[in-house]
Amino acid sequence: MKKCIFILFVGMFGIANAQAPTGYYDNASGLTGYALKTKLGEIITAGYQTKSYDALYDIYPSSDSDKWYEKDNTVLDVYSENPTGPDPYNFTHGQKKCGNYSNEGDCYNREHTVPQSLFNSASPMVSDLLHILPTDGKVNGMRSNYPFGKVSNPSFTSKNGSKVGSNTSPGYSGTVFEPINEFKGDIARCLLYFVTRYQTKLSSFSSGNILNTSNVNQGLQTWELNLLLLWHQQDPVSEREITRNNVAYTHQKNRNPFVDHPEWVTTIWGPSPLAVDDASFSKNLTIAPNPVKGNVISVIGDKDLKKFTKAFIYNMVGQNVQTIENPFQNGNTIQLKNLPKGVYILKTGELNTKFIIE
Repeated sequence: MKKCIFILFVGMFGIANAQAPTGYYDNASGLTGYALKTKLGEIITAGYQTKSYDALYDIYPSSDSDKWYEKDNTVLDVYSENPTGPDPYNFTHGQKKCGNYSNEGDCYNREHTVPQSLFNSASPMVSDLLHILPTDGKVNGMRSNYPFGKVSNPSFTSKNGSKVGSNTSPGYSGTVFEPINEFKGDIARCLLYFVTRYQTKLSSFSSGNILNTSNVNQGLQTWELNLLLLWHQQDPVSEREITRNNVAYTHQKNRNPFVDHPEWVTTIWGPSPLAVDDASFSKNLTIAPNPVKGNVISVIGDKDLKKFTKAFIYNMVGQNVQTIENPFQNGNTIQLKNLPKGVYILKTGELNTKFIIE
């Protein structure tokens, strides 16, 4: 049941600043709105080194190995990873690369979060690591070139819960693909990166009900932008994304600025106008009391919380306001640092939930 609905007024999050080189973003200082987006596009284009499409398979062991869930160094596939239990199947880097597939688990390939068909598979977009993820071939094929959206009555559901079906978010009723909650923010930041990096090329691309080719400043169709802003708010930047961003810089000499500075999403596009409810967050983590009236919260999960070595609290301007080491070794209470009134997100492992301090 939905407990409450509210609007998140600004974007969030980031576990820690990624390791951008000193001075990398200096020329963006003081800018806001689309002027900031344009400048970021210039920064992340300068010095970019185009690699081959095949080279992605070589870099994935560094950028997309599972060091966060099972920690078995298999391919971290956002379309098959189960963040709350055993994966339905796994891929070993370099083995079972697609060719042909009939079923999930047959092979993995390279998923362009912005479909290749929209830019005619042209370089450098076709091999840009920062928007291309390793994914199961069958599920990638089912995603096809559909936009990302919200699905209530799926025609297809993958083994990790990713879905294909009619969109139920406002503004578009066509077929869409919905990833699981754990990776929605990751995918949103991939697309926001793409329309920033390739702003000067967007007018020559096809829309696909994804890209806004007539308004390259906005970059995305309004309905898609609003949903991705929401996903960015709900799913904070993870340590996995920070690692991936650092590997991308080593590989192709540019970065995703919205991983380094997630607060820039709302600085450019503003907050998502879509409502957020408790059902959008993890059902496996709750906080009591909520709203919080003191400096101590009790955290309840449906699994052994002792396995989580860190917990993070974010405010609503993208700042990590508190990090707690080994938070649940001696019980399930967390002492807050005299945080001011407002809305916050607690994230530990793959679990997150919101709470309010009154």
